[in-house]
Amino acid sequence: MERENQFIGQSGAFLDAVERASRAAPMARPVLVIGERGTGKELIAERLHRLSDRWEEPLVVMNCAALPETLIEAELFGHEAGAFTGATRARAGRFEEADRGTLFLDELGTLSMGAQERLLRAVEYGEVTRIGASRPTRVDVRIVAATNEDLPKLAEEGRFRADLLDRLTFEVITLPPLRVREGDIPVLVDYFGRRMAAELGWEQWPGFAEHVAEAMENHPWPGNVRELRNVVERAVYRWDDWSQPIAHAVFDPFDSPWKPAASAVAANGGGQSSPASPAPAKAPASDFSHVDDLRAAVDAHEKAIVLQALGRHRWNQRQTAKALGLSYDQLRHCIKKHEINTDG
Repeated sequence: MERENQFIGQSGAFLDAVERASRAAPMARPVLVIGERGTGKELIAERLHRLSDRWEEPLVVMNCAALPETLIEAELFGHEAGAFTGATRARAGRFEEADRGTLFLDELGTLSMGAQERLLRAVEYGEVTRIGASRPTRVDVRIVAATNEDLPKLAEEGRFRADLLDRLTFEVITLPPLRVREGDIPVLVDYFGRRMAAELGWEQWPGFAEHVAEAMENHPWPGNVRELRNVVERAVYRWDDWSQPIAHAVFDPFDSPWKPAASAVAANGGGQSSPASPAPAKAPASDFSHVDDLRAAVDAHEKAIVLQALGRHRWNQRQTAKALGLSYDQLRHCIKKHEINTDG
């Protein structure tokens, strides 16, 4: 994300969420952080810990989705030697490791019902029992949990314990997705771009060409800040002329004319794949109901295509013309028609 323990942004929705975390931090109560992937849930957990009186104690992080269900309880609560096959020695769980500190449970919604029941007891009574042990161990742990699931809905469907949800929601902090953080995209783009340029040893930060900056503003960012950071850093490191604005950014790193066709294996039942024939090109499904001036809309689309192609070919007009199937004179006509600044 933006950087360890650092928040970048100025939108009201974003600052409200950060302020709520700051106010909740001194309280030794559970907090649930909700947000899409890449919105900064772990950063909020770090803030809750660092601004609390537990800041000198451990902040233990556990991704509940990263372990198979059979190991989650042992990971959370620990085990004694011989408790199960492979348990050659006793081991403390995450709760004991986080004693007097904070335990951050990411992807909370993936916990099994059995693990939820034991987690409920740990939250309720402040004690955990290692697998294979006969006596519980007292722990003082502040729990911060995170999810991108609709936990109240899961509770209604019987897939998440409602009583556990009640005990984990002293405060609920919902992080806004990047697409609604008004004014934050240019700030983040500039921050990540400058940092990457410095890492590359560039003598100056050229910034992004206007059409690239506009494309970044209009992108929906399903991966939020994490996705934005990847796009910006990739664009900077692939650009080889720091004296010119960066004129091309790749939003989908998997986009390639040589991308393997997944359907080829599936069609053969997982056996040896046969060469896949290229699928016929299809026009993208779009909503044109907002178009009230066809000529202006076509011109805008043409200009965007030319700008992207110029950026992709480092403003080399002959290569751009060839890539677009135009003559050099035809491309020059487009550049003049749309008043494109070919200096980048």
